[in-house]
Amino acid sequence: MELTVNDTPLSILPRPDDFLVLPPAQQTYGYRCVDKLFAHRLIKANNPNPMPRAEGQLPVEHEEKANTLVRDNNVAGLLVIKDGRILLERYGLGLAAHDRWTTMSTVKSMTSLLLGAAIEHGAIKSADSKVAEYLPELNGTAYESVSIKDLLTMSSGTDWTEDYDDLQSHVSQYSRLLAQRKPRGVLELLKTLNSIAHPGTRWAYNTGDTYLVGAVLVAATGTTLAEFMTQRIWEPCGMEFDAFYTLESEGGLEIAGSRAGMTLRDIGKVASLVLSDGIHNGRRILPEGWIAESASSAFSLTNVERLVRWDSLRITDYGFSWWLDDDDGMWALGHCGQRIYINRNEQLAVVQLAAYPHPFYETPQYGDMDARLRAYVDSVRQCLSAT
Repeated sequence: MELTVNDTPLSILPRPDDFLVLPPAQQTYGYRCVDKLFAHRLIKANNPNPMPRAEGQLPVEHEEKANTLVRDNNVAGLLVIKDGRILLERYGLGLAAHDRWTTMSTVKSMTSLLLGAAIEHGAIKSADSKVAEYLPELNGTAYESVSIKDLLTMSSGTDWTEDYDDLQSHVSQYSRLLAQRKPRGVLELLKTLNSIAHPGTRWAYNTGDTYLVGAVLVAATGTTLAEFMTQRIWEPCGMEFDAFYTLESEGGLEIAGSRAGMTLRDIGKVASLVLSDGIHNGRRILPEGWIAESASSAFSLTNVERLVRWDSLRITDYGFSWWLDDDDGMWALGHCGQRIYINRNEQLAVVQLAAYPHPFYETPQYGDMDARLRAYVDSVRQCLSAT
């Protein structure tokens, strides 16, 4: 047997192939070191300007509700914003204010904002433009007649399968391609899809669609998605910390629909941009009416096969990559507990970063974690409406 001499200490990372199904003991580490697991590109914080804090405080009993949620919901970060000011900020699971945590699919909603910024900038004509106009290699595929709006509303009509429990599903193949860092691997996967419905007529959750939104943005702007995010949102909004997009391969295209890395407060600033109708410090970043259109129902989800979390969060409709609830709320939702709640009428946002267990590892002791979050959001709204 060969012996190891002068062994060097090593830090062993979670397996990138297992990212969507990490066991609970590995989630809190894996979600905080995504940039070590996958190729990535920085979004630069070149003009940091911390968000102001509210002078008033929530009642003592509400403070304890927040602390309880952090403990019971495996929360890494909890942020409440009211009228553009931080009302409450909490951390758990060892996360610190400067640490980046995985966005999972909440970044889909952020990428839809970036699409609006590209329209405001004049790089893209409108959301009605055809995807193949910017990506001509998609001519002759199921995406040939699909519009950008169809991508934003998850209605490309392709036969993509989004099943995290099926290791052969398209989303599982996509995740493995990212782990393998295979150039153009995701795009080649998307080109194999078949069309099973006319674009714009059938809703089906599709991470591949948002990948193409990112590819369109790169083609239209002539720069990387990370650089465009830096120029159009991160710098003007004064984000405090660098963030990153995951890449398909070293030096390759950004993954616009999942596993970016951002700090809690900077995600809160993204929510604040939505609350301000796409204007920051008097500068219009998103087209007038873009947020209202994003928050308008493109598809009712009543007759669609439902995800478990929809009932707990009271989700009823889908807009431009935003989930809509039954009480004027917009939600960005990400795998395993990443949540952004926005209520424009009440100028309120709640951000939760968390480590919900994958269904493989759920036990009854966890309870309904989204129901707890929904109850907390409603308690904040009631508390603020009473003051």
